[in-house]
Amino acid sequence: MTLGVFLAVLCAAFLHAAWNGLIRTGNPGGSRLQNLLVMALVQGMIGVGLLALAPLPPAAVWPWLVAAAALHTGYKLCLSVAYDHGDLSRVYPLARGSAPLMVLVASAVVGADVLSGAGVAAVLVLGLGILTMAAGALRSGENRRLIPWALATAVMTTGYTLVDGLGARAAGHLLMFLGWTFALDGLFFGLTVAALRRAGDLSCPGAWLGHGALAAMASLGAYGVVVWAMTEAPIALVGALRETSILFAMLIGWRLFGERMGRDKVVAGGLILLGVGLMRVAA
Repeated sequence: MTLGVFLAVLCAAFLHAAWNGLIRTGNPGGSRLQNLLVMALVQGMIGVGLLALAPLPPAAVWPWLVAAAALHTGYKLCLSVAYDHGDLSRVYPLARGSAPLMVLVASAVVGADVLSGAGVAAVLVLGLGILTMAAGALRSGENRRLIPWALATAVMTTGYTLVDGLGARAAGHLLMFLGWTFALDGLFFGLTVAALRRAGDLSCPGAWLGHGALAAMASLGAYGVVVWAMTEAPIALVGALRETSILFAMLIGWRLFGERMGRDKVVAGGLILLGVGLMRVAA
C-alpha cells in the first residue's frame, strides 16, 4: 500500500464517520430508516448522474453490480434496526469492528489476496481495538438485541467489501461501477423501505434533503475512494484501515457532541492507532 493510497483511505474513514454523524443528528424527529432513505435516494440520483460519464457494463459485471447493491441495501436495513436497540457508541464499533476480521477470513477463503504475517497482525490489532470500544455492551445492561443486529450489519459489511473490491476489478471502470452500484442501491433500498412501511411513514420534509444530500456526498466520496483503493492494495488491509472511522467518530462525538471520553475509549483508540501503524509497516 503506497503512502497516497494510505492517506486517501484515512480521508475516506473520516468521511464515513462524518456521514454517520449527519444521519445521527441531522433530521430531528425522523426515524433512522427515513434518514437513511433520504441518503440512499440522493446517492441514487448522484449515481444516475455518473452513468452519463461511463459506458454500459458488460454482461459479466452485472452480477457484481446487483450483489453490491443488494448487500448495501441489507447493510442499511440491519444498521437501522441495530440503532433502534442501541446507541451509536455501542452499535457502530461492534458492527464496524467485527467486519475487518470477517473480511480477513473471507478474503483468505476466496483467495482474493495473500497477506503477510505483519498484515494479519495489523488487521487483528485494529479489530481488537475497535471491538474494545463495544466491550461494555453486555456488562452495562443495555438492550442485548443490538448485538445480533450489529453483527448482521458486520456480515453485510464483509460481503459488500469483498464484492465491491472484486467487482470493481472485474469492471475495470471505476465510474461505471460506482454509478450503477449507487443507482441500483437507491432503487433497491427505496423499494424495500416502501414495502416495509406505510406511505405516510415515508414523508420527508424539505429541510431533511440538505442533510441527506451532504450525507450522501460524504458517503459517495468515502465509498469511491475505498473502491479505488481496493484496486490498488489488498482488500483486507483497505477494509481494516477504513475502520479507523471509529476513531474519527470517537473524536467527533467527544469534541462536537460532548460525549464522555472514558478510559475504555482511550485504550481502544490507542489500539486502533497501533493497528494503523502496523498496517503502514506491513504495506
